[in-house]
Amino acid sequence: MPEKVLLDEQDIRRAITRIAHEIVERNRGCEELLLIGIHTRGVPLAKRIAACINDFECAGTNVGALDITLHRDDLSSTEAITPFRHTDIPPDFEEKRVILVDDVLYTGRTVRAAMDALTDFGRSQSIQLVVLVDRGHRELPIRADYVGKNIPTAAHEKVVVRLREIDGSDAVELIRNGDGREYDGAGGGPPPEGVRLGSSE
Repeated sequence: MPEKVLLDEQDIRRAITRIAHEIVERNRGCEELLLIGIHTRGVPLAKRIAACINDFECAGTNVGALDITLHRDDLSSTEAITPFRHTDIPPDFEEKRVILVDDVLYTGRTVRAAMDALTDFGRSQSIQLVVLVDRGHRELPIRADYVGKNIPTAAHEKVVVRLREIDGSDAVELIRNGDGREYDGAGGGPPPEGVRLGSSE
């Protein structure tokens, strides 16, 4: 059971709406925007933000998906590679202003891996970062441009994002792991024994 529900369905909806407006304002419209979600929960978040932009600004905001498995720096050489997930980057990537979308910003290593993965497709006009939750504890000099909510946490706590497209309901929860270990599920496999499944870094 979560120790605390940090965001409920309405909170998440309001955060997404606000972020969509901030993206349009900062970019002075939505021309040449490409939202790319980092698997897993960044993908439905990117789709929701794009749908919101389409509703109030202009139709046809492009959405892509990115698998960062091969670019992660927390997989050992002896660890089995999990099945790849779908990557969908449009051919006109280099002409776009990329809005990279993830659920939780933690150490920054997932975002670094995502930016490394994007270089395989060329050089975009720019890259901006959206996260639903920034929980602090950065290990790399990475900062989000758009944040749904800043949530200070302890290292032994876990912020878990649940989205209806994947989990059946919307919520952001705070969970404390008994042994202090954390697992972000980004590899796609099951969590180690005794460790709860959570969100990405």
